[in-house]
Amino acid sequence: MIPSQAPPLPLPVAAPTGWDWGWAQTVALVVPVLAGLGAVALWALNQLAHRRERRSKAFAAALSVVEAYAEMPYRIRRRPDNVHVRHELTDQVSTIQADIAWHQAWLELEAPTVAEPYRALVRAARSQAGTQMHQAWTQEPLRRDQDMNLHIAYPREQIDAARAECLTAMTSALRLLRSR
Repeated sequence: MIPSQAPPLPLPVAAPTGWDWGWAQTVALVVPVLAGLGAVALWALNQLAHRRERRSKAFAAALSVVEAYAEMPYRIRRRPDNVHVRHELTDQVSTIQADIAWHQAWLELEAPTVAEPYRALVRAARSQAGTQMHQAWTQEPLRRDQDMNLHIAYPREQIDAARAECLTAMTSALRLLRSR
């Protein structure tokens, strides 16, 4: 007979600590963290979209004020013979000049890569439309309705070329905001 052996000792069992970690606890921790990260990412994307929209509207306004300046030769040429209208037209030119300066300063601060192309556009408009305004002031005011159709277009090659360059810079600046 084989000598009797003592029964095997049971393996030690860890005492319960009350802190058993399982899948449920992992999910309960990970889900809120991921939800928080998603909320932050969504907020950041919304901020970028808002900034891009704000910037695109500012770019459009800056282009619009230069366009108003380029249209002034037509307004001056079509003026009636009236001292009040002459005063109003000169006030409009002054207001446009101030608006151009405001947009130039804004671009220097907010979109420096666009500031120089915009400055070139303003120089072209002042050169081309400024000369045309001077010529329009030297012509007799129009007296008849049928004379309002001038049958001419003032040349805009310099303005249009500078505007195309400025639009390219603005598009590039907006594209950078989209890819961030």
